[in-house]
Amino acid sequence: MQDYAPPRCELLPLPEHQVAFLVDGEERTRWHYGAEYPRPFLYPLNGPTSGTSLTRMGHPGAENHDHHRSVWFAHHKLLGINFWGDNTEARIRQQHWLVYEDGDDQAAMAVRLGWFDGHDPQPLVEQDAIIAVRPLADGEYALDVQCEFRSRAESIEFQQSNFGFLAVRVAKSISGHFGGGTITSSEGLVGEKEIFGKPARWMDYSGPVRVAGEPGRTVVEGITFFDHPGNPRHPAKWHVREDGWMGASACRDEGLLATRETPLRLRYLLHVHSGGADATRANRLFDDWQNWPAWTVVKSTRPHRQYDLKQLEQNG
Repeated sequence: MQDYAPPRCELLPLPEHQVAFLVDGEERTRWHYGAEYPRPFLYPLNGPTSGTSLTRMGHPGAENHDHHRSVWFAHHKLLGINFWGDNTEARIRQQHWLVYEDGDDQAAMAVRLGWFDGHDPQPLVEQDAIIAVRPLADGEYALDVQCEFRSRAESIEFQQSNFGFLAVRVAKSISGHFGGGTITSSEGLVGEKEIFGKPARWMDYSGPVRVAGEPGRTVVEGITFFDHPGNPRHPAKWHVREDGWMGASACRDEGLLATRETPLRLRYLLHVHSGGADATRANRLFDDWQNWPAWTVVKSTRPHRQYDLKQLEQNG
């Protein structure tokens, strides 16, 4: 028998429609796609030192924001249909998992999501989402999120809205209002009033969190959210709130089209880090990220596999 060492980064499918992202055997985040929720999401996003989640489920003080589930895909207006809130028949459902790819440098999951209006049994849009966890130094890690949106009709418009496509609800203690956190942009701006609606290459939300299993110990950790230079209208204008959420508003000023022949491609990066916002660190990672491969899903020619990830041309 040949010697075999499990790869450093692994995906672990779990009961109840969940998939854990592991680095060195420790869970970093988890994908939830059960039908009890209107749309899939990632929770927790565990801090590199604290071991506790830097995100939360829902708003700390407003029940009407329960659709804020940690890290999630959504959009407010698609053919006038609200895919953002919970008080609607619209749903985003995982139709298939396509690829679970482990490795020493990263583990990548590809899934196919359908955007359903609640009436037509066929989706309005199919979304292929590729989410890769990549370990960095000192227990930090990045989630590289790549999406292709294809219209079932000849074309479809994601309409003008502040809300969409990827959003993050941070933990209460990291919130600027409910906790001791700070929002900082790549342009050196700080706080909701200075940042809201302004373009930036990245956005950071950092603050104090308690360390799991060590009573009385608190550390500062955070999440830097990057908008890729290949995205339409980069740098994005940001919707940020002192109550604890941030999102890159790709359609803030006008809508975006997806077609059958030319999918809408978007790419984002979440860096889960120790300490507060660090512009030098963030700018270095932003530059490095542009050299990381972009992927698409293709039929596999390898045995015992249905699909593979195929590298696109740089920034494709």
